[in-house]
Amino acid sequence: MTSPTELPAATALREGPGRSAGTGRAFGTFGELLQGALPDDGPEFLVTLPIAGWSTATFRYDPQEPAVSVRPAHKAKSRRLAGLLLELTGRPGGGELDLTGELPEGKGLASSSADLVATARAVAAALRTPLPPTAVEALLRRIEPTDGVMYDGIVSFLHRDVRLRERLGYLPSMTVLAHDEGGRVDTVGFNRIPKDYTDEERREYGRLLTALGTAVRTGDLAEVGRIATRSTELSLRRRPHRGSGELRALCAELDGLGLVRAHSGTNLGVLLPAGDPELAAKVEHARAACRSVGGTVSVHRTLGPEEFAAAPELTAVPEFTAVPAAPGAGEGQPHAR
Repeated sequence: MTSPTELPAATALREGPGRSAGTGRAFGTFGELLQGALPDDGPEFLVTLPIAGWSTATFRYDPQEPAVSVRPAHKAKSRRLAGLLLELTGRPGGGELDLTGELPEGKGLASSSADLVATARAVAAALRTPLPPTAVEALLRRIEPTDGVMYDGIVSFLHRDVRLRERLGYLPSMTVLAHDEGGRVDTVGFNRIPKDYTDEERREYGRLLTALGTAVRTGDLAEVGRIATRSTELSLRRRPHRGSGELRALCAELDGLGLVRAHSGTNLGVLLPAGDPELAAKVEHARAACRSVGGTVSVHRTLGPEEFAAAPELTAVPEFTAVPAAPGAGEGQPHAR
């Protein structure tokens, strides 16, 4: 996997007369540490868990091109975003957008969100245009509900409003031993299903969010694991995971920190401290334990504070005021991940 020290968040590259190119990247997340809705009919929210899996975009701007083309061709939302940014900056022409990455689609690892953030950064780099996270938010608000992967560290994020709620901080790097039950989640259909959170659930989510903020700030991994497990349990009431029983048993057997879920994806994982010398044996044990339910077992690494410090996101630049928020944009649209 690409290390944060190998590729900055956005890189500008010079090309021929009138043309330029830029590269941007964004990390994915392993589902969410917590996802639910706030009390008193408050908005839905999620809490990110950044992982060392990346989407990388390269944009080659050409003022003579009539439009933006994209590879792979099905990344239509990224193409739309690139065109929107050209329009808002008053730049003529189009260009070529190439997207590559390590995040599988439809699995709950924020691949769609990472593609869009990487695209915004690549186009901004090619155009030499400052683009802090708040400006990326405003752009994505016009495209679709999304995760908070434009912000480094762990954040609570109002994904349907595409708006930061709070920066929670950073956690030491951890390992996620994951079971993918297979297939893909149709996030369009999933997000059209009313969640109908009860008042008691909303109150519990509020308490969990407050406790999680404290746990992140103090680096209390045991408490983080407890809260992530509770969020997983609440989610499983509405959408079962085929390997949930096996993962619960594994978490106990491996002395895991807790369970963590891709709430709108196919992955469910066991959180483990980083640097476990017995990790290889634990992976094999997990594969054997999950064999009866099918699917695949994989390992992911969460990003620690030192990695964000080595590759800071684009936060120390002026606001990009040419991107106003469109009234009502994105409301009621599904959260594509």
